[in-house]
Amino acid sequence: MNLIYTILGTPLGWIIWAIYQVIHSYGWSLIIFTIILRLVQVPFAIKQQKSSARMGALQPKMAEINKKYANNPQKRQEELMKLQQEYGYNPMSGCLPMAIPFIILFGMIDVVYKPLTHILHLSSDVIQQAADIIGNTGNMMTQQLSIISQVQASGGAEKFAALGPDVIEKIQNLDLNFLGINLGSVPLEQIQQGIIFPLILLPVLAGVFSFLQMFVSMKMNPMSMEAAGGAGCSMKVMMYIMPIFSIWITCTVPAGVGSYWIISYLIGLVQVIVLNNFYNPKRLREEAKAEMEAKRKSKKTTIKEEIKIDGETVVKEKQVSQKEWNRQRLAAARKADAEKYGEEYIDVTDDDLLS
Repeated sequence: MNLIYTILGTPLGWIIWAIYQVIHSYGWSLIIFTIILRLVQVPFAIKQQKSSARMGALQPKMAEINKKYANNPQKRQEELMKLQQEYGYNPMSGCLPMAIPFIILFGMIDVVYKPLTHILHLSSDVIQQAADIIGNTGNMMTQQLSIISQVQASGGAEKFAALGPDVIEKIQNLDLNFLGINLGSVPLEQIQQGIIFPLILLPVLAGVFSFLQMFVSMKMNPMSMEAAGGAGCSMKVMMYIMPIFSIWITCTVPAGVGSYWIISYLIGLVQVIVLNNFYNPKRLREEAKAEMEAKRKSKKTTIKEEIKIDGETVVKEKQVSQKEWNRQRLAAARKADAEKYGEEYIDVTDDDLLS
């Protein structure tokens, strides 16, 4: 598990390091880093919004298939896949934007737990030497935070003299405090020690902003609930489960991770409001319907046509659009009626195909 954290945390660590070199504030580095990541995710959020609209446009047809093949799961799945392929809809296209925040969260945990590695860029040998001095044989995740705490404590310079003055100075100058909160502290551990304020604010704010983001999203896009059908109930349940999950996360990880989580939710809330104004779900759904209908009409159909070559009848296959196929079928029906009832044949027009 530590390897996964390291793999995800290394590229994020370089980004925060670059920001820290400019502003020399650990707290502000986390804030700016979070804003950058949220901006990078905007295209994925737009794609997810459009994907939801396409699913909403397909929902009536999917409901028909589910009802028609309710007792035949295999056939139902085949027809649903055929429908999705016909209209160019990929149900997995909206999954990536939902997964990205959790992937980043794992990387952030590594970054916040290892400031000596990611912010100060100390070598693993130096960090191991410091770990040997404190005799930290417990949780490896908290090792670097423990080193920082002890180096910055009274008498720390003497205790860690073997590291050299340059290393000690770097660690002592690394200020993890921001707005009165030590971003290296774990809220749950502080609460267990009877220190309630101000770290208690982090899990509370995480729960509140998590709930608000989901609540506003569902209120501004009620069609997503309609499109979800039976899953709509699950989405409502998630609106209450996610805040609880957010509270638990921010309680059990350092305040730096919790701060990232809160800022991310706050920016996400603003993003939901802005995207719903620029990419209105109702308008996107209507556009998706029109696009899928145009794609359906342009779809080629193979028809057989009898032609005479040198007095012999030859059956020839050719590709025609759905619109042309409908035109030929209507024309054939009109000709048959005209011959049967002795009426005048009237050519098929585009208006006839719309009716």
